[in-house]
Amino acid sequence: MHLRLLAGATALSLLAVTAQAQETVFPATLDGMVVLPAASFVPAPADAPADARLSGKYTGPARTMQAGTMPGDTGALHGKRPTGLSVPFEGQPLQGFSGYAMERGADGSFWMLTDNGFGAKANSPDALLMVHRMQPDFATGQMKILETIFLTDPDMKVPFRIAFEGEGSRYLTGADFDLESIQIVNGEIWIGDEFGPYLIRATLDGKVLAVHPTMMGETTLKGPDTPGISATSVMGKDWVVQRSGGYEGMALQPGTGLLWGLLEKPLLGEDGNPEGSFLRALAFDPAKGEWTGQGFKFALAEGATAIGDFNFIDETRAMIIERDNGEGDPSLKCAGDPAPDCFPLPAMVKRIVLIDTASLDADGFVRRIGHIDLMNVADPKGLNKQETQANRDLTGILTFPFFTIEDVVRVDDTHILVGNDNNLPYSSGRKLDAAADNEAILLSVPEFLAAK
Repeated sequence: MHLRLLAGATALSLLAVTAQAQETVFPATLDGMVVLPAASFVPAPADAPADARLSGKYTGPARTMQAGTMPGDTGALHGKRPTGLSVPFEGQPLQGFSGYAMERGADGSFWMLTDNGFGAKANSPDALLMVHRMQPDFATGQMKILETIFLTDPDMKVPFRIAFEGEGSRYLTGADFDLESIQIVNGEIWIGDEFGPYLIRATLDGKVLAVHPTMMGETTLKGPDTPGISATSVMGKDWVVQRSGGYEGMALQPGTGLLWGLLEKPLLGEDGNPEGSFLRALAFDPAKGEWTGQGFKFALAEGATAIGDFNFIDETRAMIIERDNGEGDPSLKCAGDPAPDCFPLPAMVKRIVLIDTASLDADGFVRRIGHIDLMNVADPKGLNKQETQANRDLTGILTFPFFTIEDVVRVDDTHILVGNDNNLPYSSGRKLDAAADNEAILLSVPEFLAAK
């Protein structure tokens, strides 16, 4: 079970970070924007357990059965400012979009995920797991949800007890998995989970066909939320994947057909500390249903703490969202203690990084080609539809100041689509006291997509 640090990995990581200081920053221009309001909901299916009709009941210290009675706030990290929305919710919230698939629907729609629900295994047993098809209407600015598919396990393919174990169709919930990345492979849905971490194979109507644990060599990678891990388990020995550190990104590689799962955070060494300032990507062959043993390392830039999504643009080059833990415009950074009129930890590092997986150094680090800065997107046409609170002039500039930005996909030779996970009702970003909406921005980035 033990993972040992590779000799020189930390030093190499530091060299990689130094090199990133000189990497190319490519321009990005806003060409379109769509928004799904924060307070958007869908009813639970008619055959789902009654428990799913009211979601978010377990987000407080005790179960709460009265809708709208527990105000959401941004949490201690971001000053505990109220967001204006309260749980429980009538129905299931259309929120937390945590991944875009590379393959699109026949009508051009985008496949995307809702994450585990309310941010943790313990508080999301009434949050149903969902996949959606979304059609952006840039003329109207609307993010249109064409279809919502709920995941089920009628054939008991999930290898552990689920929250709705004895309930009819066996709908899956946020107490079972944390869905963070998605791809469509040969007419099936493949999903990367954070809790296991697992890869989940399902039909297009949401029925689970298989659940694959993560293997790195002969080691099964586990996290603190993996079934079977207990309070007496030893961090760094019994489990090495950090909490909320599983497959935030999972890319489908053209040509090979391999799925590459990218962990959100560094693995832990035997001492319980991160093995370095880098993340690991591992290759899985969906045709064979097994891990290939291939992998690479992605060095995080200075100030970055995690990744948000991962998608290829051709057979070797891919995009990775790199981010810090901040939200809100830097011009409103608190000068002292957190207060209602400032952001204690504003957004600073919000990037889309271009990598070349065919170019690895001797220690397995992938080459970073360059990046675009999501905090400085040109908006010469004034297409931004969202107000951003700031103590500076943002005329002609779009910023994307969200805690979690978790969606990126190539649209064509010159454009990409980028979306946020709004963590309803616990994140803001654009405003100090309002829950973040679900946004998707169409960016013109021809130089970025052409870079080698």
